[in-house]
Amino acid sequence: MTALPDHRDLDGMVREDLLALWREIFGSPAPRGMSQTFLRRFLAFELQARRQGGLSRAAMTTLTKDAAGKPAQRKRPALRPGGRLLREWNGVTHVVDVTEEGFVWKGRTHRSLSVIAREITGARWSGPRFFGLDGKTPR
Repeated sequence: MTALPDHRDLDGMVREDLLALWREIFGSPAPRGMSQTFLRRFLAFELQARRQGGLSRAAMTTLTKDAAGKPAQRKRPALRPGGRLLREWNGVTHVVDVTEEGFVWKGRTHRSLSVIAREITGARWSGPRFFGLDGKTPR
């Protein structure tokens, strides 16, 4: 392989040169119909990644798992004793303290956030979702 150009050199390249560089770097033709803008972006990323050592180990692991069809594990915030959850519902702010025994709300200990969410709303809610712990914004 010849010396690869600097990513800044891509701006001056015509389409044919970009396609030839793609073949040289990836060993196959570029996808049909890819615009010059995207060719430049993909090539610039690849050139920079190769010069700077590529993707991190964590990024590679995530991509490998995703390619293998393994679901990504969502990380929830750790609920540790001493933590506190706040949730406003219908103009009332509800405070839940995390303890060794469970969750304290209005002076009573509950084993489940879902029970508390049900008491607050009168409907069946996922407690973690109601308190915003699942990464989705509660309504």
